[in-house]
Amino acid sequence: MIALARRLLPDLPPVSWQERLRVVLGALVGLIVTGLVCRAAVGPGSALPILVAPMGASTVLLFAVPASPLAQPWSILGGNTIAALIGVGVRMLVPDPMLAAAMAGAAAILAMLVLRCLHPPSGAVALTAVLGGPAVVDLGFGFALWPVAANSALLLLTALAYNNLTGRPYPHRAPRPAAGHATQDPPPSERIGFSTADLDAALAETDQLLDISRADLEALLRRTELHSFARRARATRAADIMSRDVVAISPDASFREALDTLRRHHIKALPVTDDSARVVGILTQTDLLDKAAWDARGPRMGARERVALTMRRGRAPAASVADIMTAPVTTIGPDEAIADVVPAMSALGIHHLPVTGPDGRLVGIVSQTDLVVALLADAARRGETTD
Repeated sequence: MIALARRLLPDLPPVSWQERLRVVLGALVGLIVTGLVCRAAVGPGSALPILVAPMGASTVLLFAVPASPLAQPWSILGGNTIAALIGVGVRMLVPDPMLAAAMAGAAAILAMLVLRCLHPPSGAVALTAVLGGPAVVDLGFGFALWPVAANSALLLLTALAYNNLTGRPYPHRAPRPAAGHATQDPPPSERIGFSTADLDAALAETDQLLDISRADLEALLRRTELHSFARRARATRAADIMSRDVVAISPDASFREALDTLRRHHIKALPVTDDSARVVGILTQTDLLDKAAWDARGPRMGARERVALTMRRGRAPAASVADIMTAPVTTIGPDEAIADVVPAMSALGIHHLPVTGPDGRLVGIVSQTDLVVALLADAARRGETTD
């Protein structure tokens, strides 16, 4: 019996008590605001309905699952209003209340599917339009505007404010990482593993509505892949793969000195350190190409760059590395797992990460080449273990 009861329970993901409290308070605020505003609008002693019951179900979606496709603005506004219009129309055409209720509910679902505004509480709105009693019947098609559309709009406005203020962006938009190179190539994280076509094929095979958008599902699956990779690669740390004999440069060095250092050591980036070896920035080939002017003698501080820096800083630039380096710079600690380094480099488009100790002093640097070698070695070890 206990096993049967467990099978009947929904397989919901775990949610913190903080999130539960956020949802409950949001529902409380939403219903209070909607009810009070509507009551004030109709005035005391009015026979007009103030708050219809299906709004309670809309509240659950708007505040508990604001990322759901069923809880988006068009879903609640369009779904509830269209269902109310259909319910009133069917009630006028079909004299039998039970038959009218069934037809109204089914017709509302069909309309919402066609118009892409599926909202489960709207089914109850259609039934309310048929079975709501004299107060609803007297309103005719006006029932769709008051109280249904008015309730829906007020509840939606409250959800817009509350969800965004409490860290739940609404209306929901699934994050889409930029390609980073102004090309049609997908981001690096999407080039390995399943493709968009694979996901579309899997969704087509299921042939059913899911309470999650396609973009959210894709983002969730890709995050799952990253967690899987992190679990496998957690043992390798930045200290295991970093270069320790790091070539660095002073912020007071000249452009020419920086270029000569890059060429002499065949490297593409130089951590910039102060007299105490603390990292204050990083200078890359891109910094030299983009931020310095070039002539036959090499990089220099151009007139336009000099004026721009003078206006921005309130002093004339010294034409040194400090004027064109990237700062502040992203750094990692020696105990950072490479499983956490890979997503950071991929998402931010970073090719080199200085490694610093607790005091901020430079102890190493991790490049994309270091990561590739480490990942290949890890893959080889797993292959040997499997064999």
